[in-house]
Amino acid sequence: MLNFYVDNKKCVKCKQCVKDCLLNIISFGKKLPFIPEAKKDACIKCQHCLAVCPTGALSILNINPAKSVSLKNKLPEYEKLENLAKGRRSIRQYKDENIDIEQINRLLTAALHAPTAINNMKVLFTVIDDKEVMGKYRNEIYKGIQRAVDKEEISPEMEFFSSIADKWFQEKNDIIFRQAPHMLIASAPKECSSPEVNAVIALSYFDLLAAAMGVGTLWCGMAARAIENIVPEMLTKLRIPKDHKIGYVMVFGKPSVKYYRTVQREPVNIQRMK
Repeated sequence: MLNFYVDNKKCVKCKQCVKDCLLNIISFGKKLPFIPEAKKDACIKCQHCLAVCPTGALSILNINPAKSVSLKNKLPEYEKLENLAKGRRSIRQYKDENIDIEQINRLLTAALHAPTAINNMKVLFTVIDDKEVMGKYRNEIYKGIQRAVDKEEISPEMEFFSSIADKWFQEKNDIIFRQAPHMLIASAPKECSSPEVNAVIALSYFDLLAAAMGVGTLWCGMAARAIENIVPEMLTKLRIPKDHKIGYVMVFGKPSVKYYRTVQREPVNIQRMK
């Protein structure tokens, strides 16, 4: 049920909900906006109508607009957001501590607002939020890599994982996960439009939100390749649905290193069309 409702006392008849509806299913009657019965099934539940209403008169999906966060005077200045993007670093040194679960939940909840083709409703975040559990899965993955090496099941392009496994078992040098206490895998159903891209978009939001919270992250390509190509049995152990495609793997935690300035990049490569 859409439960589309407009408060007559608050509605100013601006028709912004009608104009901004992606699928043009909202109409304006004699007094108030409404959705014709024949068009209700077309709603994609994006909630644009709820967000664009200036007076909070409109409700949909039983959502109380008063419980939404007002954006007035609450958005960051561009310069600060730009500095966050420029100052964010890939973290490879972590404290041996758990991040508070409420902090992790807050980051994941906010990350689901990322602009994907499926409104993030089908993006799955598989998270390891305890360092002891992370240690267990870390060791299982390294053991799986070593088994594949011993059985000569490693493809030529993955041969470098042989020395990586040796480093772990001989020196406890964790080249893949960098001793991060937490891991996050974003996946989406294969049947969805661009499942990998949508999962990566959601992770990108998590990445910048984490930086704003002082949480360090690392886009962990080696973990993604190891799990998908060398020890795919880990997908089952991690309870990744069989009909899902992994977008990427990210490790995160409290940084044990601090950066004091941005790096300096080469001039941006821009191609302007005329």
